[in-house]
Amino acid sequence: MPKLWNVTIEAHRNAVRDATLTATAALVAEHGPAAVTMSQIAKETGIGRATLYKYFPDVETILTAWHERQVQSHLDQLAAIRDRADSPAERLEAVLAAYAVLSHQHPGSDLATSLHRADHVSQARQHLHTFIRDLLSDAAAAGDVRTDVPPGELAIYCLHALTAAGALPTKAAIHRLVAVTLTALHP
Repeated sequence: MPKLWNVTIEAHRNAVRDATLTATAALVAEHGPAAVTMSQIAKETGIGRATLYKYFPDVETILTAWHERQVQSHLDQLAAIRDRADSPAERLEAVLAAYAVLSHQHPGSDLATSLHRADHVSQARQHLHTFIRDLLSDAAAAGDVRTDVPPGELAIYCLHALTAAGALPTKAAIHRLVAVTLTALHP
């Protein structure tokens, strides 16, 4: 097969996959996860059920793939935020603030709880921990973060503390939480 044909097929597969994930998320938001069927997803996506089954065996697999895409998108957002800041302290503050906002925008639900048990989430948590730990290490080397606690432990502290933003009622409360967290990191 010519290379162009392979690229076109791959692009088509990605488009069908993305459309399926997006349609499923919309149906779940509207009807709840237990009420969504493969037939509804196929209809909403505009593909046949047989085609849908070639991509995904069931609704749960689609939801897991959708969640995986969301998690990767959040990690990419945090990396982009890090890359826009200049100093280690600015990178750390920007990323922690963004993480708190993401935690607020996506508070835990029954669906989130079930999806957070998947393997991709433990890998993403490890990636996020390493990401934050490295930011803390850089900021500590610049003299902006305490060095009496290892960066790995501080990363755990930050992630757990800022996850609480999901329960906060306002952006002002989120900013206060980030400020308190950053204050605890000062040397």
